[in-house]
Parts: sequence; structure tokens; C-alpha cells
Amino acid sequence: MSNPLQPGSLDGKRVLVTGSSRGVGADTVRYFAEAGAHVAINFRNKEARAEKLADSIRDNGGTAITVGADLTQPESVAAMFDTVAQEFGQLDILVLNASGGMESGMDEDYAMVLNRDAQVGALAAAQPLLGQGSRVVFVTSHQAHFIRTTPTMPEYEQVATSKRAGEDALREQIPALTEKGVGFVVVSGDMIEGTITATLLNRMNPGALEERKKAAGKLYNVAEFAAEVARAAVDPVPADNTRLVGDVSGFTPES
Repeated sequence: MSNPLQPGSLDGKRVLVTGSSRGVGADTVRYFAEAGAHVAINFRNKEARAEKLADSIRDNGGTAITVGADLTQPESVAAMFDTVAQEFGQLDILVLNASGGMESGMDEDYAMVLNRDAQVGALAAAQPLLGQGSRVVFVTSHQAHFIRTTPTMPEYEQVATSKRAGEDALREQIPALTEKGVGFVVVSGDMIEGTITATLLNRMNPGALEERKKAAGKLYNVAEFAAEVARAAVDPVPADNTRLVGDVSGFTPES
């Protein structure tokens, strides 16, 4: 997958992508860095992967830092943005990519804490660094975005409900963000081949990935979906603040 962003198009821009040590987040960071942005790579416990990605970016002439943080811990989030402020001064792009809820051994309300509360908390903590012309991108799935009208697999329902709650809570901030000159876009994608979530779902519900691919005709892979996330950070903000990636014919829009 070639970089969807033009070389030099983000020269000097400052970017933070949450959950970017691997997967969609890592590829999104790579696209930004190749376009000239200074990037902050956030990780929770994959420090070695984050450092490897940062080293790769630096080896290619880019600027990258790593910032560890548990998004469910406000003091950890505050420390992350303090580091970004010290290193970059401000942020031009914030991508809220980190999510979860299917991990074993977590509290019953973990999905809601991470996918709703932590997203709102991260945006609030980032506010002092965001100014005129900045962009916030929230990454979600069709299974979550359409959960109120289209049922999903039982194994994913709790995550989907919590991510939709996070999307709704963030959308409530749009008027205040707009007044400040900050754009906001939700990027919703179908199941993404190669992601942890898709792998776990297919393990819990054998054949789910193939069944969805058959219904959709095509599923995006990690690099392809990351390219759409990167584009959402620079393209004009859609009228409904939503960028739908992939087939949506099997999902019922809200009236």
C-alpha cells in the first residue's frame, strides 16, 4: 500500500496517534511521518514495538517520539500530553485509535471505561494543545457505529456498544471544537483483516471473518484502512463528520 499523503504535505505538523505501536495505528503513524509530520507513538505495554517503529522513522529522516500511557488512568494520560507539550509545543492532529474490551481478565466495565470514558478524557487532556486548524479523528467500526440499528456478533456486542457510546460522547464535543477551529471526523470501517480484534472474533466465532468478507465483497487490510484514517486527518471534514470505509449495504442507517 503506497502512502496516500503527498511527501512534504505535513512538514512540521505535530501528530499523536493513540494505540500506535502496532496494527492500524502503527501504519497510520508511518504515513504521517513519511509526509513530514513529527509523530508521537503511544503505547500501553508494547514499548519495544513502539521504539522499533520510532527508530525506523528516524532512520528514514523523520521525527518520532514514544509516549507510554494507560488511557484508562487520567494521571497517565495527563503525563502523556505533558510530554507531547514539552517535545512538540502543540498538536495539529490527534487520532483516537486505541480501543479494546475483548481482553481476558479485565473488569466487567473495562470496555466502557476504555472505549467511552478514556476517549473523552484523552480529548479533554489534549484540548490545550489543539488550536485553529487542528483535527481530531476517532477510529471505530461499522459493527459499533451501526449497533443501534444493526445487531452484531454476541462476542463483540459489549465492545460495539461501548465504542458507540464513546463516539456519541465525542460527537457532543463537536460544537465546542468547531468554535475553536478544530475539525472532528469519525472513521468507521468494516472488519479489518489482520487486526487483533478480527483475529479474536474469528477465533471465538469460527468462520466469521470469511462470512463477513463474502457479504461485503471485500475487507480492507490494516495498511488500506490506515490509509483512510490518514486521509481523514487532512481531507475536508464531511458534513456529517463521518467517513465510512468499506461496504455498508448490510448495515441499517439511523433514521
